[in-house]
Amino acid sequence: MQIVINGELKLVSEKLTAQQLLQELGIAEQKLALEINEEIIPRSSLCEHVIQPGDTVEIIHAIGGG
Repeated sequence: MQIVINGELKLVSEKLTAQQLLQELGIAEQKLALEINEEIIPRSSLCEHVIQPGDTVEIIHAIGGG
């Protein structure tokens, strides 16, 4: 199915949870925020939230600094 990830159209597997999407993309769940269709998905809900065709996903990596 097609979704938009960080502004780029991508093809991903069907019926993925948010957690499975991150695994498919090879992204560790640590230190990131996931926004789907302008809604932040709590880390506790990543394994329950199902990605739908046409969803817009933003993956925001936390970077420490000072």
